[in-house]
Amino acid sequence: MRLATRIALVTAAIVPVLVLLAGLLLIGLVGRDLHAGQDGRLRERSAAVLVSARTVLRAADTGRARQEATQQHHLSAAALDMGIRLIAADGTVLVQEGPQPDSSVLPHAAPDVPLTVRSGGTAWRALAQPVTGLAPQPGGTLWLFSPASVVNDEVGSVRGRIVLVALVAAPLGGLFSYLVAERAARPLRTLQRRTSGLDPDDPATRLSHRPTHITEVDELAGTLQSVLERYDEQAARTAEALDTARAFAASASHELRTPLMSMRTNLDILADHPDLGPLERAEVLEDLHAEHARLLGTLVALRSLAQGDLVEADAFGTVDLAELVEAAVADARRLQPQAVITLRSESSLRLRGWEPGLRIVIDNLLVNALVHGQGPDGRTHVQVEVRADGEQALLTVDDTGPGIPAAQREAVFARFQRGPGSPGSGLGLTLVAQQIALHRGTVRLGEPPSGRGTRAQVRLPLAPASVTLQLRRDWLRVGA
Repeated sequence: MRLATRIALVTAAIVPVLVLLAGLLLIGLVGRDLHAGQDGRLRERSAAVLVSARTVLRAADTGRARQEATQQHHLSAAALDMGIRLIAADGTVLVQEGPQPDSSVLPHAAPDVPLTVRSGGTAWRALAQPVTGLAPQPGGTLWLFSPASVVNDEVGSVRGRIVLVALVAAPLGGLFSYLVAERAARPLRTLQRRTSGLDPDDPATRLSHRPTHITEVDELAGTLQSVLERYDEQAARTAEALDTARAFAASASHELRTPLMSMRTNLDILADHPDLGPLERAEVLEDLHAEHARLLGTLVALRSLAQGDLVEADAFGTVDLAELVEAAVADARRLQPQAVITLRSESSLRLRGWEPGLRIVIDNLLVNALVHGQGPDGRTHVQVEVRADGEQALLTVDDTGPGIPAAQREAVFARFQRGPGSPGSGLGLTLVAQQIALHRGTVRLGEPPSGRGTRAQVRLPLAPASVTLQLRRDWLRVGA
């Protein structure tokens, strides 16, 4: 059922109910006003005939029959559409003219206080006024009566008109509300037609909406646009994840082919020559271990690179960089006890980041310095420093190795760039560059103050208000 039809039906049902409820209130107010008017007329007529009633009562007390008859005639003439009854103190009815109830139903009434009496199924509005006679006579009571049916007829007339208005208002209100709702729902139908033509798989189709100045329609359009944008974003992330998976498989198959073939050759040598001497056998096993380590390192690096391409902003949190560097240095000292690693660090250095990614940065810089940082004395010296530098965290890793030529310092961040004799996968510095880019920082290779070796200098923002990651990240596919 259309929205306009629903609104019309609801209006057609509600309008007569509201009219009837308003009518009930109106009938109560009209009835009260009519009763007040009827009581007012009773008091006015009572004041007008009170003198004549007093004269009749005094003439009756003094025995002046002619005067009594004359005043009775005046009272009868004053009755008109009201009933008048004059009762002496002893209960004698001196005057009784006009429509009025039976005397048996008259209650004891307070002076000048109208009340309703009923007789023979008819209701009357009655007003009693005391009339003084000649002393020491106690006087009498003047009653005035007005039929309540006069007020009831008028109230009934108002009630009938209200019912008629309710019956007429139902279809008219339904029709009017249908026309108004039909016009009001026009922007909503336009939005429906536009959304029905959208194809989630076709990025060329987008929801175009011009403000209608109808709050609900504009808000609904905004919500739909937000949903479609999120859908597009998730679709892009899904496509990116699929591309990353394909790139992982392609890179793994390409880079692991050489160590696997080398391992196969060494295994064939061991299988075909069981009589190899101890030295040759040890050399083959050493090659196997080296190729296995290279294969495992490549897989781990590719996995880390894929994780960096797919990490979301909600994975970022508060990280103490100083604490993270201290833990990485402690692990490096345990794994390379022959190396000399010195650390200068602040007590605490908090920033917003992805902790596994930052640990990848520190570990790879340390491994790179330990592998290539052997000095002239044959020992490996690595110096690590982490401190605050304005609104940035500064991480510096120095070694005393042969260094990297200036022309090659940018190229080493590309995928699978290995130096001569390097046992690594060629992805360590690529992982560093990827994570630094994710954290909106910078990494630069240079020379330490001593002039020998390599200095890796990383700068990271200390406390960004929020993390916004670029949607397209393809380090695993095309490198730095």
